[in-house]
Amino acid sequence: MYSGRLIKGIGGFYYVDINGEIFECKARGLFRKKKVVPVVGDYVEIDIIDRENKKGVMEKINERHNELIRPSVSNVDQAIVVFAVTQPDPHLSLLDRFLVLAESQRLNIIICLNKIDLLKEEEYREIVNIYTSAGYKVILTSSKQDIGISDLREELKNKTTVFAGPSGVGKSTLLNYIHPGLKLQTGEISIKIGRGKHTTRHAELMAVEEDGWVVDTPGFSSLNMDFIHEDDLHFHFPEFVPCMDNCKFNSCKHMNEPSCGVKEAVALGKVSKNRYTSYIQFIDEIRKSRRY
Repeated sequence: MYSGRLIKGIGGFYYVDINGEIFECKARGLFRKKKVVPVVGDYVEIDIIDRENKKGVMEKINERHNELIRPSVSNVDQAIVVFAVTQPDPHLSLLDRFLVLAESQRLNIIICLNKIDLLKEEEYREIVNIYTSAGYKVILTSSKQDIGISDLREELKNKTTVFAGPSGVGKSTLLNYIHPGLKLQTGEISIKIGRGKHTTRHAELMAVEEDGWVVDTPGFSSLNMDFIHEDDLHFHFPEFVPCMDNCKFNSCKHMNEPSCGVKEAVALGKVSKNRYTSYIQFIDEIRKSRRY
């Protein structure tokens, strides 16, 4: 058998990269019996049944060290979450949702704020401050002015990276600048509604220089939070954690409890009110989902 990596799956066919050669594979029926579904990013073992036409059969899926649900990708090292500072305007609650998902998978997270050439620095400074204060690395980019592209490229080396964010923020354009050989389709912004047109139809793993892999994922507008327990949610807001030592109660949810270290930090401006509002919104959603 040969070891490779699953880079794409379409219509029951799985495309496996083995040292730069791509083999089209079907999965053994054994996977269906065990209710195991191959996902992009899997390290797999295949039998080659037709080398000339590059056909194979997937025999084994090696153990995953993690798996994202949406997008469905495995064995990811980090997430680069791309939002535009304008066109479309940033939806910070959606950004916080993806950050919580990535935190729950223990991924390294980088926030990329794109299209900075369209605004003055003071117009997006607050967003930068919110997330750098929360402990995240923020990279500012503009593909039109070649700002931040080399920094972004450096972060991709020797890692598997989920490149994700809402439609229209410029993910595919950035990836094309980072690695021109990808030749990804890009979408324009609809001026009428100010939202992007979907250009990525499925998650696909793409090789970039120096042993890096990138997943360009479909745009999304919501993330289901019901996979996270309300007792764990505060751990996925990293700036909350040092404040929790000052909570009177060990079981504090940072909502209506007295002597709450997180609420005190918000009142003092040490924790962003926007981030705290997202936390309250998410915990309410999680509780409602548990009732049904």
